[in-house]
Amino acid sequence: MVTFSSEEFKQRVENTKKRMDTAGIDVLLITDPANMNYLSGYDGWSFYVHQMLVVISDEDQPIWIGREMDANVAKMTSWLFHDNIIPYPDDFVHSSMKHPMDFVANILKEIGQSNRTIGVEMDQYYFTAKCYERLLHGLPNATFKDATNLVNWVRIIKSDTEIEYMKRASIIVQKAMEAGIDEIAAGVRECDVAAKIYEAQISGTKEYGGDYPAIVPLMPSGDKTGAPHMTWSECPYKDGTTVTLELAGCYQRYHSPMARTISIGKPDEKVSDLAKVVIEGMNATLDVIKPGMTCEEVESVWRKTIEKRGYKKDSRIGYSVGLNYPPDWGEHTASLRQGDKTVLQPNMTFHLIPGIWFEDFGVELSESFRVTEKGCEVFGQFPRQLFIKDGRLTSWKDDKGA
Repeated sequence: MVTFSSEEFKQRVENTKKRMDTAGIDVLLITDPANMNYLSGYDGWSFYVHQMLVVISDEDQPIWIGREMDANVAKMTSWLFHDNIIPYPDDFVHSSMKHPMDFVANILKEIGQSNRTIGVEMDQYYFTAKCYERLLHGLPNATFKDATNLVNWVRIIKSDTEIEYMKRASIIVQKAMEAGIDEIAAGVRECDVAAKIYEAQISGTKEYGGDYPAIVPLMPSGDKTGAPHMTWSECPYKDGTTVTLELAGCYQRYHSPMARTISIGKPDEKVSDLAKVVIEGMNATLDVIKPGMTCEEVESVWRKTIEKRGYKKDSRIGYSVGLNYPPDWGEHTASLRQGDKTVLQPNMTFHLIPGIWFEDFGVELSESFRVTEKGCEVFGQFPRQLFIKDGRLTSWKDDKGA
């Protein structure tokens, strides 16, 4: 069940150690499940309890520490030696008397790592204040450093296999987008559209199945399209309603997001006009992307394009994307926005999402792309337009229903 070669995992670990050395870190405690997966292959829905991967600067393999019942997952999905898989007893789980970080501290003492410089991912979803408090208490002779996003930056340039996984995810998101647009109609409940989208996301293709995306389908309608991170309700759609869909295909935990806007019946003129502006700005931006540009230079193309039409957008227009777990498919590194001077390199991958939202409506289209040697490659091949639903979408390949 290991999804990459041991050679690729070893190279990832070596690249991580180089960053650790630069940061003056001897021991890296990784609790972000995406980073755990990236360096070990570990893949299980167990991140609701404390677990971690320990990377030691002078040891060849990381050490996995997690709940006892999840140790078999580590044996099945990772490239680690079984001796490097250390489970803690179940009485550490959700206990007011014990904490898994007490167990981790004791393991680090036993293997002679308790007085070294230890990096922890301070600002991520799965490392709590209590985790840090228990580590400080259990390892009083250690020096702690913030290692937030250290591994994330290692992940930003993808291997050829990772790119292939994202391309497969892009086929899945196209199926999911088609299913959603096809199902949307006056009188149809929002939740029933969500169900069709989920079916397409998980069933995948005849050649390969889909995985659960890190973010649920985002699908506000009507006035709620001005609030892009709303999901769905049990209410039926009404004629004349605008709907935005932001979805992702996921394959082996690698994501390819996409967004589109749909009008049920004739769209309001302000929606049509805004859609033209968003599409024009997106096309202009994709046309110029190439290695050597900075993220802020990419954003400036979008900003100048829409300013000519009298529009302004203050938020970022994209971010690095790829491997992840709930609650986010973004990598938390480079963003396409003013002030980000990250230089684009081949096989960096981004979600370009230049939506524009107002108080009572919004238009959203997005594409996932990779930076190539000379420009960029958009992963999906879905019509880039405002969809107008008077009937059912026969097939996006035939460019119908819009």
